[in-house]
Amino acid sequence: MKIRDITRGRAAVMGILNVTEDSFYDGGKYLEQGPAAARAREMLAEGADIIDVGGESTRPGARGISGEEEISRVIPVIDMIAGETGAKISCDTSKRRVAEEALKHGAVMINDVTGFADPGMRKTAAAYDAAVCIMHMRGTPRDMQDDPSYEDVLPEIRDFLYERAALCEGDGISPENIMIDPGIGFGKTLEHNLKILANIEYFCGRYPVMIGASRKSFLQMLLGIPKQERLSGSVAAAVYSAMGGASVLRVHDVKETKEALRLVEALREKRNERDTVNT
Repeated sequence: MKIRDITRGRAAVMGILNVTEDSFYDGGKYLEQGPAAARAREMLAEGADIIDVGGESTRPGARGISGEEEISRVIPVIDMIAGETGAKISCDTSKRRVAEEALKHGAVMINDVTGFADPGMRKTAAAYDAAVCIMHMRGTPRDMQDDPSYEDVLPEIRDFLYERAALCEGDGISPENIMIDPGIGFGKTLEHNLKILANIEYFCGRYPVMIGASRKSFLQMLLGIPKQERLSGSVAAAVYSAMGGASVLRVHDVKETKEALRLVEALREKRNERDTVNT
């Protein structure tokens, strides 16, 4: 599947479905198959372009789980969503076996927080002609927020992402199937996160860019608000990211994000009309 099949020339919205016990925002809420499928249907009705199903929490300090446990969580949900809705499904995993099972059961994208470090993961994606999202993370979920530092954060992240993309291409993944994600909150301080969001266009060009800033702790650091009150900041970050050139926005709050994006698009259209008249 080509990334353009999702984006269609405008910022697409990826709805987050955490089939986990301990994700930072909604861990445990959709652990059972029924509530998870209901949430997927709800996000699709709200306008989600793709559903990202993840069975292992990657919040700071999160414990890892076995591949067997992860498969037992995500595959029944992917089966149900694919069978009932025909929606485009991404699997958020860094395990090759989980990725292969997800692709067999209807997923069309693999979203890997390790940036496809495993050559086997790259080859699996290539074998299924799957789309991939290569994310940057400094360290591991367990230690990534232990004093992360960079000499120059923007070029270091972009170089990493482009190097990993080149490895993906070398292992048979089409460039049209590749998307990159600078990894907001994954081994970054507040200042790093703000610098990335303020300079999204720096990462754009060769590959589409995904931004996942939804409900993350940098909003609490900046605004002094708990996770339950981060909706307005999350939507603002999503809209700003879209205006900066992001192709996909990974969010918990699909309805509110889609509404904000529709308003921005309407305003852009009116601006373009004025510019056309003036010329």
